[in-house]
Amino acid sequence: MTKSLAEMAVEVLTTADGRQKTAISKAHAESWFAARAAGTPLPIGHAAPPLRPARPDKPDLLNPRDVPRRKPGSPQGRIAMLHAVAHIELNAVDLHWDIIARFTDVDMPIGFYDDWVKSASEESNHFNLICDSLEAKDSFYGALPAHAGMWRAAEDTVDDLMGRLAVVPMVLEARGLDVTPGMIRIFENAKDTQTLEALRVIYAEEVGHVAYGSKWFNFLCGRHGLDPKAEFHALVQKYFHGALKPPFNEEKRADAGLPPDFYWPLSDEEPPAYAR
Repeated sequence: MTKSLAEMAVEVLTTADGRQKTAISKAHAESWFAARAAGTPLPIGHAAPPLRPARPDKPDLLNPRDVPRRKPGSPQGRIAMLHAVAHIELNAVDLHWDIIARFTDVDMPIGFYDDWVKSASEESNHFNLICDSLEAKDSFYGALPAHAGMWRAAEDTVDDLMGRLAVVPMVLEARGLDVTPGMIRIFENAKDTQTLEALRVIYAEEVGHVAYGSKWFNFLCGRHGLDPKAEFHALVQKYFHGALKPPFNEEKRADAGLPPDFYWPLSDEEPPAYAR
């Protein structure tokens, strides 16, 4: 019997091991796009996703204040940075499948599902690239503690699709566009070719993920006759805990459809005149 896309999403969400989760994720994405190419798309269906995705026994999940900080210039610091990136990417895999399974009661075009299946598959690849880099350094995902708050945005927006789009791709993933160039410089200085190649793939593809969030957020604003900027500000203030922190990668954010007057007014610094 053919599985629906929502059932496939729940299968990913209920798989604990990271490598196994991402293998299932990529296989389901291939099935989805093969069926689309054949002109026989799989049913979206309905499912009951868990409030929290399954997770491996390690890493230990700590309050953000309790996660040890290491200097990025040292080999141990670079391993810690990669471990944090792997944790983010694994959560991103689940976030993209969760948005597919969680909101099937909202009537969305099939392109919405295309975008998030593609994103989930790319995040699966990102996780594996970073794990490969960790393992080349005699470490692994789970060797260090990780941030326990990564899933909070998903729980806070469990019944609000527009809130989910505003906070996850348009705030959290957009933050990745801000910080990744600095990470790339660190690994350039370390002459770590393997990690550099991984980070460059991630950096290029994350622009698309933020763009999908912006596209579907604006689509829903149009459907409901809402002003996108005002609605974005209201939803971020409702669901995101704290101010947005500059510096912002304005060029890449613009490529993803995020103009400065969306995010600068939510920052903890005075916005430039063009963002007011």
